[in-house]
Amino acid sequence: MTKNILLAFFCICAGAFVPRHVTAQPSLVVLVRHGEKQPAPADDPSLSDAGVARAHALDKALALSAPGTIVVSPRKRTAETAAVVQQRVGVTPTVIPLDAQHVKNVAAAVMKASGVVLVVGHSNTIPAIVNALAGTTLPDICDASYATLFLVTPAREGGKAQVVKSMYGTPDTLGADQCAGMTPR
Repeated sequence: MTKNILLAFFCICAGAFVPRHVTAQPSLVVLVRHGEKQPAPADDPSLSDAGVARAHALDKALALSAPGTIVVSPRKRTAETAAVVQQRVGVTPTVIPLDAQHVKNVAAAVMKASGVVLVVGHSNTIPAIVNALAGTTLPDICDASYATLFLVTPAREGGKAQVVKSMYGTPDTLGADQCAGMTPR
């Protein structure tokens, strides 16, 4: 009987030290634009051969991690870019509609996840999602740029989010970051 009372007392005391505001939050968010795309159809093209190679490069870049959540848009090219990682880790992607609430909805889905999260989006959505998660003010990715990879560690306990911008796969062509014919937001 004394053991049961002591065990109950221990459990009550231990519970008193667990923060009540602890919620799920990702440890790392990896955000990339979809791989290179076919020229047609204009509204929803599949990946080109270079885009398929980039999808494999993404999996190679993430080889030491296993995303527990993958988020894509309804466009084929985002799902195709995530497919190699998806097959390796066995996670079904969450598809977030491309509407006026897309960035907000992706950020909300990411922040409800835990562990490593992979987000595959578009030249104008990936920087906006990074901005929503980290409080940055990044411009859109140029239309000819595909190699950019963002790593975001969300803020913890009043701290600041951390953002790393890197590259993966085949480097973009020289001048791809100049946004010829495009006005970044």
